[in-house]
Amino acid sequence: QVQLVESGGGLVQAGGSLRLSCAASGGSFRLYSMAWFRQAPGKEREFVAVISRSDVTYYADSVKGRFTISRDNTKKTVYLEMNSLKPEDTASYYCAANYHLGSSPPTGVGSYGYWGQGTQVTVSS
Repeated sequence: QVQLVESGGGLVQAGGSLRLSCAASGGSFRLYSMAWFRQAPGKEREFVAVISRSDVTYYADSVKGRFTISRDNTKKTVYLEMNSLKPEDTASYYCAANYHLGSSPPTGVGSYGYWGQGTQVTVSS
C-alpha cells in the first residue's frame, strides 16, 4: 500500500513559478512510475508528466518546455517544477504511482492505482 501526499500548491501570477512535491510512504518507491495529473473544474483529469523508475520522462504537450518532473528515491519524493505558469494551468494537481515493468511509463489515468489528495494551483492573469 502506497500513500501519497502532495504539497507546494498556491496562488501565483502568470509567468511565475511553483514547485510541487509528492511524498510517498509504503511500497517500494524506486520501483514505481510516478506521475502528475491535473483536473480543472468541469474538466476531466489529464496527464501532465511522468517519470519512470529508470528516469524516463514524458510530458503533455501543453507543459513541455515549462514543467520538469524529477524524483529523489532516497527521500521517496517526486517533484514538479512549474515555470512560466499560465492561467490555463489552474487546476488541482494530483500525484499518482504505479508499479510496472515496461520501459515506457504509462500516461493514462486508469494506469495508476495510487493517488494523492491533490494540491490546488491557481494562476492569476
